[in-house]
Amino acid sequence: MKKRKISNLAQILLVAGLATTSCTKLKEVEINKIPIGGGAGSVSPGAQLIAAYNDLNTVMHGQDEIFSLQENTTDESLVPTRAGDWDDNGVWRLLHTHTWDATHGQVAQVFNNLGSLESDATTALALNPSAEQAAEATFLRSLAQYYYLNLYGQVPYRTVADYNAIGVAPVMKPADAIDTLVNNLSGIISQLSASNGHDIANPNAARFLLMKVLLNKQWFLNPAKPAAQASGDMEQVRTLGLAIESSAQPMPSGTIGLTAKYFDNFGPNNGGFGVAGTGGPSSENIFVYGNNGTATNNNGTGNGGIDDRWMMALHYNSWDQNNTYGNAGWNGFSTIAEVYTAFDPADTRRGNVPYPAPNGAGVSPISGLNVGLDSGQQFNETGAKINDRRGNLLSFLEPVANVETDVHTLEGAGIRGIKYYPDYANYTGHASNQLAIFRYGDVELMIAEADLSGASGGAGEALAKVNALHTVRGAPALASITLVNSGNLYDATTILAERQKELWWESWRREDMIRLGVFLNAWDLKSADVGTTYLLFPIPVAQVVANPNLKQNPGY
Repeated sequence: MKKRKISNLAQILLVAGLATTSCTKLKEVEINKIPIGGGAGSVSPGAQLIAAYNDLNTVMHGQDEIFSLQENTTDESLVPTRAGDWDDNGVWRLLHTHTWDATHGQVAQVFNNLGSLESDATTALALNPSAEQAAEATFLRSLAQYYYLNLYGQVPYRTVADYNAIGVAPVMKPADAIDTLVNNLSGIISQLSASNGHDIANPNAARFLLMKVLLNKQWFLNPAKPAAQASGDMEQVRTLGLAIESSAQPMPSGTIGLTAKYFDNFGPNNGGFGVAGTGGPSSENIFVYGNNGTATNNNGTGNGGIDDRWMMALHYNSWDQNNTYGNAGWNGFSTIAEVYTAFDPADTRRGNVPYPAPNGAGVSPISGLNVGLDSGQQFNETGAKINDRRGNLLSFLEPVANVETDVHTLEGAGIRGIKYYPDYANYTGHASNQLAIFRYGDVELMIAEADLSGASGGAGEALAKVNALHTVRGAPALASITLVNSGNLYDATTILAERQKELWWESWRREDMIRLGVFLNAWDLKSADVGTTYLLFPIPVAQVVANPNLKQNPGY
């Protein structure tokens, strides 16, 4: 039914079996993964660096990887059980309702896959790389360490000198991890080539990740009771963001800045490799997984599983009742009504329109599918209404439940997120949509948040940044802007709400809600948390047993 989901489950079961027979073996394979044999001379640093980039394919593309932990734990996304579909022993419901525990398969899977990325990058650093290769490897290692800190609150690691050690891995606590990330990212900005494309590590990618570290620093240090933002950190966020604004990073569209048409940032031509009529290239995507429509990308990586991003949301009949392409979707991921209705109708970021042109020219007539938060009756390319598999009219409905039971609506319940429009020209091969990992719209909102949190721009510049974004996105201007309204998650005059509209389903919502103090609040289909346990994920049980330097997080 869902190939990647089934194969990942099999992988988890295999890991569980290893844990039963040999915890040490599990530790060596999953935390200290060394993909080369015969020592540091058997693989070139360039080949090893490509292996590290390829690790992003899994942990960033997959619908059950970082995306799931960062989105399905929030109000932005849920995966309803629809009769027998998507039950999977409740793994998806546990995330949205904040009831997971230390045995959750996705939590363990992400932990292990971050270990692969970190290890492959560290190994590249041990193979006598060039200065440029070393800077790229340091960036990829920092990205893995950032997510370890973000998700689990501690960072297992290897020094370059001990990259191939077999003993238990040392572990950094938050303060040490933050210092390491700040020092390493600051150091490589000048070492990364300014001519690097957006599909490999570049100075702006390092600046962007450093902005994230500094913006989230206080809750990284103390998730339950974060201190107020330090004005010096916020000024540095501002300075880094302004440096990105004024940079000359090569982009598919030529110049870095806001993209005139929002969904061009995610469409089949966002990297400049799509066929005619599939949207324009993005001017915003600072760091991407660079699919180009062929099996091997220009930087040597393999084409990624970007189709997950539309398959996970679309119904089985969404564009393919005549079975031209095969299974059209998996009919899973949805959002709650409040996320959809929070948008002003003029805001182009909501979508629910044909793509790429408002009149339907381009790829939409191939299927009749809308792009964006897709709501309402579904149509095929001839304008005929689509039915679900039970013969009911297929309409993506606002009301949705964690467990759907009404046979008349269970396959259509839930507004669907189609942020990445299908690449029909390469549907049966390798899609050309590039996965936007770091994006310029986020930079503008991080600067605005820093200005509201003590940086020198102040509230005036913060409002100007948000309203400049609104001008391009077609949304009405705001008269004021604040950080958060804890009593209303969708208050349009807050950075929290603005980040949701700009960055929905881009894997930032969980950390935004934690940083702004509302992750434990109640929202649709989730009651308020009791205690602070779910601010961090548990260390997988097998890893705690395998490595005594890892300490289980409170509450698990």
